[in-house]
Amino acid sequence: MSETMPFDRGHTDGLMSFLAASPSPYHAVANAAALLEKAGFRRVLETEAWDAGTGGKYVLRGGALIAWYVPEGATPATPYRIVGAHTDSPNLRVKPVPDTGAHGWRQIAVEIYGGTLLNTWLDRDLGLSGRLTLRDRSTHLVNVDRALLRVPQLAIHLDRQANEGLKLDRQRHMTPVWGLGRPREGDLLRFLAEESGVPADEIAGFDLMAHSVEPPSYLGRDRELLAGPRMDNLLSVHAGAAALAAAAQHDTAPTCVPVLAAFDHEENGSQSDTGAQGPLLGSVLERSVYARGGSYEDRARAYAGTVCLSSDTGHAVHPNYPERHEPGHHPMPDGGPILKVNVNQRYSTDGAGRAVFAAACERAGVPWQSFVSNNDMPCGTTIGPITAARHGITTVDIGVAILSMHAARELCGAKDPFLLANCLTAFLGE
Repeated sequence: MSETMPFDRGHTDGLMSFLAASPSPYHAVANAAALLEKAGFRRVLETEAWDAGTGGKYVLRGGALIAWYVPEGATPATPYRIVGAHTDSPNLRVKPVPDTGAHGWRQIAVEIYGGTLLNTWLDRDLGLSGRLTLRDRSTHLVNVDRALLRVPQLAIHLDRQANEGLKLDRQRHMTPVWGLGRPREGDLLRFLAEESGVPADEIAGFDLMAHSVEPPSYLGRDRELLAGPRMDNLLSVHAGAAALAAAAQHDTAPTCVPVLAAFDHEENGSQSDTGAQGPLLGSVLERSVYARGGSYEDRARAYAGTVCLSSDTGHAVHPNYPERHEPGHHPMPDGGPILKVNVNQRYSTDGAGRAVFAAACERAGVPWQSFVSNNDMPCGTTIGPITAARHGITTVDIGVAILSMHAARELCGAKDPFLLANCLTAFLGE
């Protein structure tokens, strides 16, 4: 194996800034696009004709981004190398009629998005972020990144059994407070209009969510851990964007067209026009083939040689609950990216995919680990099996091992984001 790559804390510092600036999927794709534009990428619109030009391009739709780099000399049948990830995280999302309250408290009605750990949202200072859609269908990002909301927990004196087993009712117990007095219809939108500088009567729709305002931080005596929000899965989005930008700077022989596919709605099944089950990725890849003068035959040949690394976080062994993990597979923080395997195709990895991933890690000088679930603990799933089945392309599930997955704040090794980014760079640059 090649020499192990020395750790550069600069990448993790950049991830922390990315996490802090990306409280919603819409902010995440805007910030990923900004990173790519610095590397020379340009946005193309789905409503316009695409040209055959080389270089970096990206499509942005809602909370999803597909970016690709066409090297000089690439043919319509040149295969793709894809890094897949997702931009959404479990959280609390604002309901269509948000202004509510009772007993002298003003509150915001929220709906639970994805499989979040509810207790981690209690007694935490929360902001609001997302997008506002105006009557002309233009959208405006909004981010109130200060202590605005709070979901107060019931005092121990009023629930003596709380430490014996806390049970939260999603409808009754998770409504955050944000003021005193009687709720007034339209109050939240008027506030957000003022915060974002748009006329309140022009707001025709919104997609809003709560986020923790506590910034990401290094943790531990030697700052060897990273604590922060939305690492599942903005850690992979950031690493993928960095890897694609790096691949674009080394325009060598066109063995592949590198791609970043950052989808929305993975946490609730990926069934949307911006999710992995939607047509967005396939449409972009096909249009790229056809824009370069290709045929259906060229498209089929390109897909046949394509490989996707589906990068999502996985479970590090928990020191307080080791019995929940498979005894022979205990991924550790800073042990490098994990290869995720499930024979029932909850992950899409097979032996051939393992070889591709291992080769990329070797070229990058990056260690790696294997992950498989305890047979008594069925695992989750990712965009990997969806991507493989929908597009018929070889797909491998990988990621970074973390603790507190789906909590309002998660924990990983400080080196692992850097190691993942270098693995992905080697994969895209082959």
